Amino acid sequence: MLILPIIPALAALGLLIVLIRVWRKNFTQIIQNRLNWGWVIVSIGLLINPLMAEHSQEAWLGLANFLPFLGLFTAITCLIKDYHQLQRLAWLLILPSLPIVLLGSGQLFGNWSLPNLIGWELIPQGVPSGRMSSVFSYANFLAVYLLMTLIFSLGLWLETYQVWRIKLNPKNVWILLSVTLILLSNITGLIFTSSRNAWGIACLAGLAFAFYLGWRWLVWGIAGFAAVIGWASLGANFGGQWLRTIVPTFIWARLSDQMYPDRPIETLRITQWRFCWELIQQRPLTGWGIRNFTSLYQAKMNVWFGHPHSFLVMMLAETGIILTLLFLGLVGWVMFQATLLLKKSEEITQSERLILFTYILAFASCISFNLVDVTIFDLRMNIMGWIVFAAINGIVLQQRAIDLKTSNKSN
Repeated sequence: MLILPIIPALAALGLLIVLIRVWRKNFTQIIQNRLNWGWVIVSIGLLINPLMAEHSQEAWLGLANFLPFLGLFTAITCLIKDYHQLQRLAWLLILPSLPIVLLGSGQLFGNWSLPNLIGWELIPQGVPSGRMSSVFSYANFLAVYLLMTLIFSLGLWLETYQVWRIKLNPKNVWILLSVTLILLSNITGLIFTSSRNAWGIACLAGLAFAFYLGWRWLVWGIAGFAAVIGWASLGANFGGQWLRTIVPTFIWARLSDQMYPDRPIETLRITQWRFCWELIQQRPLTGWGIRNFTSLYQAKMNVWFGHPHSFLVMMLAETGIILTLLFLGLVGWVMFQATLLLKKSEEITQSERLILFTYILAFASCISFNLVDVTIFDLRMNIMGWIVFAAINGIVLQQRAIDLKTSNKSN
């Protein structure tokens, strides 16, 4: 996980080895897990999908974005059993973000460039131009990566700060300074990705932490900050013009869509979603086939787009309503169980609750981002999302096993 963002191919190979070894060692445990029965049904549905696809070859190739990661999910679920593992994994996830933001800063302000040697290319001025993309192929992929690492950094900062207040020593000071540096770099990088969706979700995540900690002053601070930016961006005709002298231009211009005012209608999300709605109406149960949106959209609009900028809409159009609801139901069930576990304050410590809350919030932010975009086509983000989800499920299953043992002893 430490090298995943920098050398994705090598990290993927290592995870494949982990997957094979865990499956060989824990095969019985994996097949006895009822949640995994649901994933088996999803997998069967995905395998049937290409047989009914408009373009079968594209659908078969699209399975690579799903099936291996379902196997990885079941493997990582077997490995994650305690909160210390969650903490260590969170550190491994955030540490690479610092050099990634440094490379992105050089990309934007120093016109740095690097050739594609280890799975990514550093392009001067970013992709698209003027937006930080760093080691990722597009700014939105970097945005969702930094969104998740920002949340993990904030969770680890809060945990470290609480330890530092209780036990002041040089080690805790250095850890606090390190995670503070990473946190600030994540905020900076996220701003320069110019991703409106990531900005909004990050503000909501900040509010969630503030509510969780009971810091009312922070709730009002974040709400006021968001209100000022929103007024400057969207309320210029209602007395907000003067705020544009305070709020940086690239922020209010991006949020008000004045930065890119003349985009063709075919490139707008709403156009893509309307097209998908037509596809859903025509094939509501079977869908048109995985990865078929691109060719179908190009045939009608004469414009190439890799996805319809919404994972939910894409799944409905390509795999049908039944398979999509089953997929979402399994994800929702795990998140529901994790939320119930979070409320069992008497069974877990304050530190454990905080790290679990951080994981839930990070994955929820990933889900929210995918409502208006699609991240599974980036290998690193697909792996990261499934592993964070698997870690949450691993803790849920472990707590369930502990509860079962306690119940048996009581009886």
